[in-house]
Amino acid sequence: MTSRTDRADRAAVPDPPTHEQVDAVMRTARVLVGLTARSFAAIEDRVTLPQLRIMVMIASRGPLNLGAIAASLDVHPSNASRACDRLVAAGLLDRRDDPADRRNLLLQLTDAGAQLVDEVTAQRRQVIHDTLARMPARRRRSLVAALGAFADAAGEPAEAAWSLGWPTENPARSVPREARGGTGA
Repeated sequence: MTSRTDRADRAAVPDPPTHEQVDAVMRTARVLVGLTARSFAAIEDRVTLPQLRIMVMIASRGPLNLGAIAASLDVHPSNASRACDRLVAAGLLDRRDDPADRRNLLLQLTDAGAQLVDEVTAQRRQVIHDTLARMPARRRRSLVAALGAFADAAGEPAEAAWSLGWPTENPARSVPREARGGTGA
């Protein structure tokens, strides 16, 4: 459903972005990439970046088959298969028969895999929180609308994971593990 503001925004006369606006987004992108790299550095001795991307996709979307993982990463299925094999061997992913099609295998996070994704996500959220806390409150108020509009313009649905496989809020992850009965994934 489109809001009145969305319709008014689309009906507005085109006003091309300024160099200042583009530069501000580029600067912000560098900050976000940096904090993402720092959150990955804390766990890089346990998984590779492509492996983390796989785990985050599964955490965000639920169990996936190998074809979906390969397509999302835009890699050959054999590359995705090797990365998943390593995650299974490390005890971070589990393979199960797909109840809808027994010829198909689904990959899902183990408790240890879910805990690793939670660790990275929590660290990243804390760094973002701390950064936002250093901004004046009056400047933060416009962030949700502006960043939401930016994500919408890029075609990013609010409920999906970032196309590179980084998580958005996952309701199952925001509930304490004890409240989930001590099981993950």
